[in-house]
Amino acid sequence: MNAFACSPNMTIKQVCGATPHILTRVLDEDVNLAVWQRHLPVHIADFSDLLLSLDEPLADALSLEMNDENAQPNLHGLAHRFNDLEGYESFMADVAWLVSAYACLLGAKRIGLRLRALDKAMCPRFHVDHVPARLITTYAGQGSQWLAEGVMARQQLGQAQAEPTQAALIEQLNTGDVALLKGEKWQGNEGAGLIHRSPALQDGERRLILTLDWLA
Repeated sequence: MNAFACSPNMTIKQVCGATPHILTRVLDEDVNLAVWQRHLPVHIADFSDLLLSLDEPLADALSLEMNDENAQPNLHGLAHRFNDLEGYESFMADVAWLVSAYACLLGAKRIGLRLRALDKAMCPRFHVDHVPARLITTYAGQGSQWLAEGVMARQQLGQAQAEPTQAALIEQLNTGDVALLKGEKWQGNEGAGLIHRSPALQDGERRLILTLDWLA
């Protein structure tokens, strides 16, 4: 997917910034996480909170063909039963912008989109993704958690007793942040995928999360 190859002695790092331009840093060979630290517009945040407050299931998935870089992504049907909520159109415009930006940055021709309302941790253990690069943003609720390089031995991934318990060692995305995570299938990033997990949720707590995957 990418021509870079990591040097065995390279220090893998994570970067964050206040503008969308920071996301381009994921293309750097020594970066496995780029985070745009954004504040959601009030009308999008309010829509997201209202959607979750309805306590209805949501697990929508789309496979998007992005052959025309000037065309808007076809999001027809996404969260359609919530289209009468105030802010729906603005929310959909934001999702469309993220899809287009992701496709443009990576040169993706097909994208897998998932929009889910979650009431439990889908991936409660620290792990790496076996994908090239994944975009994650949480519109409402807690953001995903991740570890800086070296905090946990990679050979111990999946072992509960090996996971850090000190809060200071566990990083967490904020609501609204847009994160681009390199996975194990990014060429040259083998053995350096970002270590992350879903946050633990209390009874009655929910999240609204969007993920984009580079399929082709």
